[in-house]
This record gives sequence, structure tokens and C-alpha cells, in this order.
Amino acid sequence: MGKPRAIFLVRHAQSEGNKNRDIHQMIPDHRVQLTPEGWQQAEEAGRRLRGMLKPDDTLQFFTSPYRRTRETTEGILRTLTSSDPSEPAGPSPFQRQNIKVFEEPRLREQDFGNFQPCSTEMERMWKERADYGHFFYRIPNGESAADAYDRVSGFNESLWRSFSEDDFPSVCVLVTHGLMTRVFLMKWYHWSVEYFEDLRNVNHCEFVTMTRSPLNGRYLLENKLRTWSELRRKAVMTAAAENKPASSQSPVIPTRKWGGCVNGCTHKHDNRPRRVRRGNTQDQFSLPPAVQIPDAEKEDHPVAVQEVTESTTGTLIPKPATTHIPSKATLPPSSTVDLPLRPSMVTMNSGRDFGGSHSGAGTPGEGISEESDYFPALPAHSLGSKPKPKKKPKRQPTEENLESWAKQSGMGIGARADALGDKSDSEGSVSDEVGGTGQTQQDFRNKVVAEVQKVEQEEARDKSFRGSVL
Repeated sequence: MGKPRAIFLVRHAQSEGNKNRDIHQMIPDHRVQLTPEGWQQAEEAGRRLRGMLKPDDTLQFFTSPYRRTRETTEGILRTLTSSDPSEPAGPSPFQRQNIKVFEEPRLREQDFGNFQPCSTEMERMWKERADYGHFFYRIPNGESAADAYDRVSGFNESLWRSFSEDDFPSVCVLVTHGLMTRVFLMKWYHWSVEYFEDLRNVNHCEFVTMTRSPLNGRYLLENKLRTWSELRRKAVMTAAAENKPASSQSPVIPTRKWGGCVNGCTHKHDNRPRRVRRGNTQDQFSLPPAVQIPDAEKEDHPVAVQEVTESTTGTLIPKPATTHIPSKATLPPSSTVDLPLRPSMVTMNSGRDFGGSHSGAGTPGEGISEESDYFPALPAHSLGSKPKPKKKPKRQPTEENLESWAKQSGMGIGARADALGDKSDSEGSVSDEVGGTGQTQQDFRNKVVAEVQKVEQEEARDKSFRGSVL
């Protein structure tokens, strides 16, 4: 068959965790089962799915390994393949043995940690998550929505590769969770993080339908997903049309501080010993102040000295050096190392950065001066006979240069957002919402703030721990 004609995503039915959130303190999330009402929702979803299928369709299910999703799949298959004549649609043409069902761990719910703490701590964590951002906030001992996005990306790629099989069924059904449905669509349609944050959760056993276009083979999203921005817009328009009274003051959003040290910061008073930073090799060419060579010792034990003379052309010509070992009486009593050499004692041709911690820091090239911090000025006799290159003049930025750079880097083309980007097409400006009545923006906001407050309270409840499991 190849690519299926349709892909259905369905959220699991109502579970015990949706009715009582405190059971997560005693029962692992993956063991939470359906309620009696949830079983009825799953069986009703099977009847709805049967109405969306063609008699000659073949099916393949992918389900999350959580108990509530596996039970939802079982409830759907119970009525989808029922041969009971008392069913409203009569006996089903689909046989249970002809439907493939696979457990897919990558479709599991976002990990909310192990056994959850008390309700008070969970409420605090959910408020912190709302302030930080649902997509990037990582649950303690769990994962973030971004982590779930990574594993869903791998599943999407595997699913797409399986479409190349000739015997792949004509309909694919994914039984998963609310957040994972949004993450799956976000990856598939390349939605932005901002649009993901604006999406509201889907209902229990709600089908999200993706149908393959006969023109280009792409999958079109049949559902109109609900967003918080659209709900606010409707509340504003309703309040403006009904001219509802509102408070004269705008709502104040409190500022919370979630980070920092719990018992007060003590990092400023940390007196632990620090590791001594290794010095540059160049600095080690000079003698320590405590090491002095008396004149008498210099006569008896001269050191290796590289003398230079200047030719008639100004070129430095080195002379052969004589080498003598200094007396160890001049070294500190605790010293067991050889006496370091001065730059003038070096007889070999050293690199321009003299090795050490500055080695490999970068070779002077275009735009890097020889007199930068990486390459301090050295005596002429230590650099050999190579003359010092002249400093290149700096290139002054011009409008033509900037335009050329923009074209080469791709920025001149213009950055574009995704089709479903930061702002939905349904959002309008304040002036459009006012309808040209001449009201100022502040007056209009004061008029509808009461209706908007209701929406914000509902959004806060939905994004809280209670709303995340309902």
C-alpha cells in the first residue's frame, strides 16, 4: 500500500489519575488504569473510528506502553471489530486478527518523575513550570517537553521509513497522550515553540485526523486545534459586543522568584583553595628574583650566551655560543630543577608565541595583529633576522561591503517564520477588535478585562497540575 491514506491520533480515555491526582503519590504513572467512564469513552471512540473508515481499509495501531493507553486501545478494538448485531452499525467488517497492534515506548507520556511529592509541592512545581515555559521546563527526576520532542522525532522518522513498505496498512492509528499529541504534530508540521505553548490540550478520546493529499502526497491536518490566544480573542469580542461592565484596573501578574539558594547564598564566602593557574612558557624564560649569580660564580661558571653582531646592512648575525654549567650553590636549597634560561640564552629558533599555554591559541592572520595579547612584542634579537611585517590597514565597513556580506550569508534573502509561527492568523489587532468606535486602547482594555480574567483563570487552571491530568 505504501503511505497510508490517513493517520489518526487519539488521546487515552479518562484514567484514575484524571479523577484523583493524589494517586500518583502511591501508584506509578505507567500503571494508572482507566475509570469505568473511561472504558465507555474508549468503546464509543471505537464506534466513531468505524464510521471514519472505509470497508476495504487495513489498520495498524501504535500505542503507548502505559496501562491507560493499552486499555484505551482494547476498548476501541472491542467495538471496532464487534460482530454483535445489536450495535448501531451492525456487525463490523473488520476482524481483530487482521489488525496489527504494536507497543511503541517512544509514544509514552512525558515523564513527570517517579512517585510524586505532596499536592502542595506539585502545585508549586506546576506554577514554576508555567512561569519558566512548558516546553523547556524539566520535571525533577523526569523530563521536559523538549526531551519528549527528541524521542518523538525518532519515532516520526521510523514511521516515515515504514511507509516505503508495500504492505503498510491504509490507516495508521496512534493511541497516546495529550501532550504527546501536540509534540507529535509540532515535529511533523515544524511548528514553533511559541505556537506549542499557545496550544490547548485535546480532550479524552478526541481524534486528530491527518489525511494524505492526492495532489502532493502531504498530510493535511483536518482538525482546528484550540489555542489560548483564540479563546482570549473571543472573550474580548464578546465583551465588546455585549458592552459588559469591567473593573477600572488591569490585572496585575505577580512576579515570583523561583531560583537562588534555598537557605541563602554562601557561594561568595567560599574559601576553598584554588588551583594555581599555570603560567606562560614565555614568562618562565626569566630568572626568579631569588636566584642571583654572583660575579665570582659568573667568572668560574659562565652560562650559555648567544651573542649577536650587527652587519653593515642592519641584519643581526649570531655568533657561536660557549656553554658552561652554573654552580648549584647559587640555587635555592629546595630547588631540584635546572636553572631557567633567559630569552637571550635561547640558541634555537623558537616559535613566535614561544610555545606553552599560548601554543595553538591562534596564528596571526588577516585581522589579527602581531602586537595582540596573544603575541606580545619581543626583543628583535629573539625573533631572528626576519623583519617585522608592516601592520595592514583596517578595512572600513561600507554599505556595499555589508550588502555583499548579507547576500553571501543568506541574510539578504530575508528570514521567514514557519507557516504556523509565533502568531496565529486568527489573531487581530486591538483596533480591529474595537471596531472603529473611537475608544482608546486603555479604555477598551478596562472594558473587557473582566472577561479576559476569566479566560486567564481557566488557562492557569489548565496549566496547573490539576489541569494537566484532566
